[in-house]
Amino acid sequence: MTTRPYHSPRRTDAAAATREAILSSAHTLFLARGYAGVTLADIARAANVAVPTVYSSVGPKPSILAALLEPAIKDPAVADTLTAVDAADDPRAVIELTAEGTRLAHERHWELVHGLFYRDPPGEPAVKAVLDRGTDGYVQALTHVADRLAALDALRVDHPEAVDILWFHLGPHAWMTLVGERSWCFSRAQTWLADTARQALLKNPR
Repeated sequence: MTTRPYHSPRRTDAAAATREAILSSAHTLFLARGYAGVTLADIARAANVAVPTVYSSVGPKPSILAALLEPAIKDPAVADTLTAVDAADDPRAVIELTAEGTRLAHERHWELVHGLFYRDPPGEPAVKAVLDRGTDGYVQALTHVADRLAALDALRVDHPEAVDILWFHLGPHAWMTLVGERSWCFSRAQTWLADTARQALLKNPR
């Protein structure tokens, strides 16, 4: 006679709710005090749980921060944008779509990414590994865009330079500079970045 493993939906729901409370509390505290200014005890107190519960539910502080960043890394805007890029036959539309997609991904996660990672980036290896994975994925996506522009015979530069130009104009630092440091709105930044990228990349930018 075999026994089935016990599964309690109520217990699973409670664990998920506890994890969400921990992450929400950490998000608020990190933005208010900076990563270094928050302890696990602070997070536990804000989430109304014990410190060991924080460890068992999410993990130590770097794991909490990595979990908060994960939605930005896996944002569906990336896949949606690349699908649209593959279907576009106009090189100018390819760049417009890329500008729109990168804008959307940044805008959705702006508070955390700009407010914490670029203002006061944590130095723990575990957090850096997550950030590096996000950067690698970003470069891969822009490389895919350059591939599409090359396939359309639209580039006025070679492929590696096209990737670099896309990174310069539509990578994270472009958005951080214009929106974060110079207080441009996202719409203005998107329009300007798309226009300058077209000028730098395309044989026929207009």
